[in-house]
Amino acid sequence: MKPTILYVEDDLEIGEWTNQFLKDKGYEVDWRKSGENALHEAGSYSLVILDVMLPGLDGFTVGQRLKKNAPHIPVLMLSARSSIDDKLQGLNFADDYLTKPFHPDELAARIEILLRRYEKEEEECITLHHIHMYPKQNRIVDSRTNEDLTLTGKQFHIFRYMIQNANQILTKEQIYEGVWGDPYIEGDKTLQVHIRYLREKIELDPSKPLVIETIRGIGYRVRR
Repeated sequence: MKPTILYVEDDLEIGEWTNQFLKDKGYEVDWRKSGENALHEAGSYSLVILDVMLPGLDGFTVGQRLKKNAPHIPVLMLSARSSIDDKLQGLNFADDYLTKPFHPDELAARIEILLRRYEKEEEECITLHHIHMYPKQNRIVDSRTNEDLTLTGKQFHIFRYMIQNANQILTKEQIYEGVWGDPYIEGDKTLQVHIRYLREKIELDPSKPLVIETIRGIGYRVRR
């Protein structure tokens, strides 16, 4: 299977050239002109290449949120900003930082290094009662039937965020802001609705949840 790359770049000339170069190298490329729509989809790619100067949310903001939602996906920052402060800001969350203009062979080499580095990491299997979760594969398996559970993107991101913060009591505000990236508005029932449907898919008895506990008056907790 070809590695898939999410490429976020708003400059059409640079974007078209880099997009074609990566395809010629054998990668499947999804080129986006802004980062907002790509934030919650990054987990399905092999690697993300992210420009810093983007319309709307800048690349640093997009990259930080992306890494929070999909820490197992390598991120390569591209930028014309070459100051040490910018590089340190990018490398605070990203796996690599390449300044423009760059030689295409250097870009290809850095991509290969990141892909090899992540491929060598052992696949983690997180077990919660009858649930087996494989974060790098974005898979959740019911051990009783050995079948994959089909979750919506938002359900998966909620569950993964709770697992990443396992054994902690998380407030509705923390979960909402961690998954949606926006401030929680008091009285909003969006999160509760998603968790109700999520429980219907992963709990043995949704009326008596064991995987996602309700901490009355505070929020939720997943134990590991």
